[in-house]
Amino acid sequence: MGQQVCMGAMLKCSFGVAPGTLMVLPANAVLTAVPDANIMDNKPMANILPFGMCQSMANPMVAAATAAALGVLTPMPCIPATTAPWVPGSPTVLIGNMPALNNSSKLMCMWGGVIAINAPGQTTVSIP
Repeated sequence: MGQQVCMGAMLKCSFGVAPGTLMVLPANAVLTAVPDANIMDNKPMANILPFGMCQSMANPMVAAATAAALGVLTPMPCIPATTAPWVPGSPTVLIGNMPALNNSSKLMCMWGGVIAINAPGQTTVSIP
């Protein structure tokens, strides 16, 4: 059983240098003290906050800065680029008519990063 993810959850991107935070709008149901997330809480800058600096060479800003530094990897500010929903979520628990987000779900960034949930934001509600 996974744990329900809610607003304030700590996230980690495989190419980011710092943890990020999940923001969930209060339109979602509340199973805990704060709004709970579903798989569609994937919007850059609204739900997914930056992870400090990005180190992915697939990111055009990083590639340009690295080329300008004669091939020395030069991280640039992270601007999340997520377009697909979190996977897999919890299909048996619906929040806002979408599968609930559990702490084993992953989110892909267009620049190749895998965003994982380090801390779900609460520890009292478990979901499959």
